[in-house]
Amino acid sequence: MINKNIDYLKSIVSALPDKPGVYQYFNEDDKIIYVGKAKNIKKRVSSYFNRTHYENNKLKVLVSKVANIKHIVVETESDALLLENNLIKKYQPRYNVLLKDDKTFPWICVKNENFARVFYTRKVVNDGSKYYGPYTSVKMVRTLIDLIKHLYKLRTCSNNLSVENIQAGKFKTCLEYHIGNCLAPCIGKQTIKEYNKSIDQIKNILKGNIQEVITYLNKLMQQFASEFKFEEAQTIKEKIDVLSEFKSKSTIVSPTINNVDVFSLEEDDKNAYVNFLKVLNGGIVSVHTLEMKKRLSESKEELLSIAITDIRNRLQSTAKEIIIPFKIEYEWEGVGYTIPQRGDKKKLLELSQRNAKYYRLEKLKNEANRSKMPREERILKTLQGDLHLSEYPDHIECFDNSNIQGSNPVGACVVFKNSKPSKKDYRHFNIKTVEGPDDFASMSEVVYRRYKRLLDENQKLPQLIIIDGGKGQLGSALKALEDLNLRGEIAIIGIAKKLEEIYFPGDSVPLYLDKNSESLKLIQNLRNEAHRFGITFHRQKRSISQIQSELDQISGIGEKSKTDLLKTFKTVSKIRKASFEELKVVIGAKRAQIIIDFFSFN
Repeated sequence: MINKNIDYLKSIVSALPDKPGVYQYFNEDDKIIYVGKAKNIKKRVSSYFNRTHYENNKLKVLVSKVANIKHIVVETESDALLLENNLIKKYQPRYNVLLKDDKTFPWICVKNENFARVFYTRKVVNDGSKYYGPYTSVKMVRTLIDLIKHLYKLRTCSNNLSVENIQAGKFKTCLEYHIGNCLAPCIGKQTIKEYNKSIDQIKNILKGNIQEVITYLNKLMQQFASEFKFEEAQTIKEKIDVLSEFKSKSTIVSPTINNVDVFSLEEDDKNAYVNFLKVLNGGIVSVHTLEMKKRLSESKEELLSIAITDIRNRLQSTAKEIIIPFKIEYEWEGVGYTIPQRGDKKKLLELSQRNAKYYRLEKLKNEANRSKMPREERILKTLQGDLHLSEYPDHIECFDNSNIQGSNPVGACVVFKNSKPSKKDYRHFNIKTVEGPDDFASMSEVVYRRYKRLLDENQKLPQLIIIDGGKGQLGSALKALEDLNLRGEIAIIGIAKKLEEIYFPGDSVPLYLDKNSESLKLIQNLRNEAHRFGITFHRQKRSISQIQSELDQISGIGEKSKTDLLKTFKTVSKIRKASFEELKVVIGAKRAQIIIDFFSFN
């Protein structure tokens, strides 16, 4: 397979500089088909066209398709790595390694403004705000945001809380203040100095300096206790407990290792998997695995250097030390490589290698399962793994409540078997023991009645119960299960609508499933079906209630007559239009005449 442009290409190669940089191969259609980096552009490119044999057939095909060569000279090897990475992402050449998860990572922003807001974003704006991250896991970001909301009462509104606007009384308190989530700095109920104390502590948490915050809060708690302010001291203690629990979940490797990047590689014939660990203040704060599809049987050194460039660039890593399993050719300016032989750094590298290996094996296992397993079984197996269920959940039940300002409260239970609706098992519930709009008590009643009946009738219980609602509704359902001695016998979760958080009993930190995961879609299907089923029943009850209220105005028409009329004519409109003879057949001549007389004058 000879390149017909070989003489022209060799003339280009002869003029290439002996400098570091990036080269680009174009085909006959002037489209980039390959981008490469080199310490010496001329030496590297000439190696492609001076060979008579190629160790790889794909490389032979690539060379045969080159019609033109362009190059870009850069100052350093680091610049060449970055430029190659950016050009590959921009043009996605056919013969380059394909990076399979080129996504924007999330950050936590502490906004540059009076009474700073703290929120999650994927967009970094150069406006003086402080950004923490980026994080490789959205779950970690949401866990941190939830932790911050639990510990500190911060504003969430976007109002311009300047001193002038607050003094001019431009704002009013909102719902967040009334439910205790904000201390209303908008109307001067909280000073900027008090607010910034919380912001400083939040910044320390986001930097990983949790112990500093705990130390400060301990002193504050002791101060309150010495002043006999026991309620305030208890509030501080609760914050310390939450922070201590969060801190204990961090993976501590060694207090002597700080700001280090760890990379390892696992590969097979078609793909490579590079695991990355970020170590700050002695603990692992970030874990990520990059998957790459091979195109030209690239060497493991080349694959690792591509991955290091991509991950460090996207995560904006400032680490001056990179731990790797073997030597690679390209270097980052001002950064040193370590290939550890023993000690804590060796253990870190082994941990990263295990992560890469498990990622690859899990991927192969999932692919094998997907090809063999029926769709329904695959979905339920995935759900079992995602929710850490001890039993295979082929029988799932979901509960929802419906009422409007307390009127006609009803409950609904839908049943899925083998991941499909089992409509013959659906059940409606009229709320009997609850006065007024109390969703928690209504949920407790419905769950209790459902499983009391299943127990009494010796019917099979589900493997999973889903509650439409957050921690409050979940707690109410748990109380019902406790009363039936079923707590721990059936797995139960709550799903909150706002961010699709999954709550587990006894765990204040929710689980966030990937929005595209089959597990979340199944849970959402159950929740939406329960809501639809409950709303339909609620509308029927309201309609009947409204009809009955109109018939109630007719003196001389009792409950049995009203029931018979509604069964026959369905609506008040049809009753109104009915003839005397039609009414007489249903409720007799005397009552038929009463109906005719009533509607004649109304």
